[in-house]
Amino acid sequence: MVLPSADTPLYNHPLPDIEQWLRSQGCQQDQNDLHRWHVQKATWSADLCLDIDSLTVRYLGAGEDGRDIQRSFKYSLSRQDLDEAIFSGP
Repeated sequence: MVLPSADTPLYNHPLPDIEQWLRSQGCQQDQNDLHRWHVQKATWSADLCLDIDSLTVRYLGAGEDGRDIQRSFKYSLSRQDLDEAIFSGP
């Protein structure tokens, strides 16, 4: 399966392509809650949620006081923009 070009808005990606993209970034799908994903990187971890109109990311324990940092990104952003915003970390 070939993904649409990186500058394509995420809302123009079929769901299987979005799932492939998340897997390629090291994300693991929650088997009980299929719209939720988890990613573990060397210095941070996050939960991702595919909502109706946006992708929500919660960086776990990433705040100065150990609180989670949550950000939402509209599907109108390109996959490249989302790669840079989400997977560069909190």
